[in-house]
Amino acid sequence: MDVRDITEKIKQRSSSEIAAIEKAFRFAEKYHEGELRYSGEPYLVHPFAVAQTLAGMHLDTNTIIAGLLHDVCESAPEEEKEARKKEIEKQFGKDVAFLVEGVTKLGKLRAHGEERYLENMRKMFLSIAQDVRVVLIRLADRLHNMQTLSAVPQHKQKRIADETLEIYAPLAGRLGMGKLRGSLEDLAFPFSYPKEYNALIDQIEERRKRKEVYLAKVKYKLNEELKKAKIPVVSVNARVKHVFSLYRKLQLHNNNLDEIYDVVALRIVVKNIEDCYAALGIVHKLWRPLPGRIKDYIALPKPNGYQSIHTTVFCLDGEITEFQIRTEKMHDEAEHGIAAHWIYTHQGKPKAGGAVSKSLKWIAQIREWQKESDGTKEFLENLKIDVFKNRIFVFTPTGDVIDLPDGATPVDFAYLVHSEIGNHCAGAKVNDKMTSLEHHLKNGDKCEILVQKSKKPSRSWLSFVKTNYAKSKIRAALEKK
Repeated sequence: MDVRDITEKIKQRSSSEIAAIEKAFRFAEKYHEGELRYSGEPYLVHPFAVAQTLAGMHLDTNTIIAGLLHDVCESAPEEEKEARKKEIEKQFGKDVAFLVEGVTKLGKLRAHGEERYLENMRKMFLSIAQDVRVVLIRLADRLHNMQTLSAVPQHKQKRIADETLEIYAPLAGRLGMGKLRGSLEDLAFPFSYPKEYNALIDQIEERRKRKEVYLAKVKYKLNEELKKAKIPVVSVNARVKHVFSLYRKLQLHNNNLDEIYDVVALRIVVKNIEDCYAALGIVHKLWRPLPGRIKDYIALPKPNGYQSIHTTVFCLDGEITEFQIRTEKMHDEAEHGIAAHWIYTHQGKPKAGGAVSKSLKWIAQIREWQKESDGTKEFLENLKIDVFKNRIFVFTPTGDVIDLPDGATPVDFAYLVHSEIGNHCAGAKVNDKMTSLEHHLKNGDKCEILVQKSKKPSRSWLSFVKTNYAKSKIRAALEKK
């Protein structure tokens, strides 16, 4: 292990910041001396890998240092924990100490022990609301644990993989971290569903290789045309679909691989938004697009902030092929999500406790309703609905996008727009037609809430609303009434 493997990932840092990372490495080396992982490797390999991942996300120096130190207190004998906390604060400052303590408090999620599990879930989301860097460290920690899962005793492997698919990967997805989510899912897939994994790998390997050779020809042709049109291109590369993502998509298409057109796609990265649409024009000039297969996530971003244009065309030799077009900034945010946003917002400097983007309103909403939760299993079930269930876009009459779980109703929509609109909801129009308040909204619907000041929430609403946020507001209004 060479600390330069970390510091080389963080260009444009001051010599004092690099010295602080090197100092943290020696500190971790001292306190993990003699400790081993299941693989027999020195324990220091783990925090070193976590710090490398955080450096690769271009996070601030204090987060990288906290990644190196995140297990120093956790692995200490009980009588030494407090002394180590104080030593970290003395050596590296209050911000690092806060992050390390946050990761330690967060603890490791466990599938067994319902009370502990629920409490850790509460801590996870409270940590996101307070300082997202704490959870980014924990996600980097889980990534390395998954990369080394084969060394863990066999009876523990499936439990850890299932936790990853159920909690960590969806959380990374909700934070917009597509690359991390895909990696976590693909690492967990063979342990959670070994038969399905092996069958799919056998099915796609030859097709994937053939498609990559084919796309090399497409890439050459496309680059020639983009050059003629004088569109500056950052990169044009093949993007291979994550295996678990492909597995889920196949379940929606009766396991027919011939209906999946994006096993391998071409990704075009350009300088600015104008060039995105110009590049789209070139692709459509060369090859005829499939009707209904153009998705403009630049004009209408996904709920987690993802932006890109997707189009599927009849390409060379009539082969159906998907293209993705985006800017450098969009690509960085698609890969690293909230970590990239944090950097763009704070430029590597901690600000307001690493507060999260306003675009991720769901975090603040969870923080609000988790205070009202009574700690029962209902908390976890509602969490799975409000955070991890498939999401839909629903538009307000003015064109704002509201992010909802699949199966949500106009009442859920009303409360997410504003609690007072929910409390005085008298009716709803969906796509300009009157509909019942129990109606299940669909992706792309436009919803308008009709409001009457005299109208109050009804207890019957609790039987059909989907989100816990709406339920908590309805109960509060009923108690007040």
